[in-house]
Amino acid sequence: RLHAYAGKPVGVAVRSADEIAAVLKANPFPKAPPNFTVAIFLDEPPPKDALKDVRGQQDEQVRLGKREIYVAYGSGMGRSKLKIPAAANGTARNINTIAKLAELAAGDG
Repeated sequence: RLHAYAGKPVGVAVRSADEIAAVLKANPFPKAPPNFTVAIFLDEPPPKDALKDVRGQQDEQVRLGKREIYVAYGSGMGRSKLKIPAAANGTARNINTIAKLAELAAGDG
């Protein structure tokens, strides 16, 4: 149905309630502002060497997760020049959004 609606293939990231909660818990940047920190959801685990291809890194911190790449944008995303080739087909959500999704998925929201 998405293909028919969009007129092209559409990627979809699906995670269970437990997986969303685990992504939130695994955030390697718990002290960073949650609106400046994202998890980029991927279809598969990121390659072990994914960080070697990162370009344009300034004050951002980048870490690999299970099927995510976490980024803490020191100065926010607006001016960032960060490029992560391994994340090209992923979808990013900030930690505030992930927390809300975890709450909704758990039936608390």
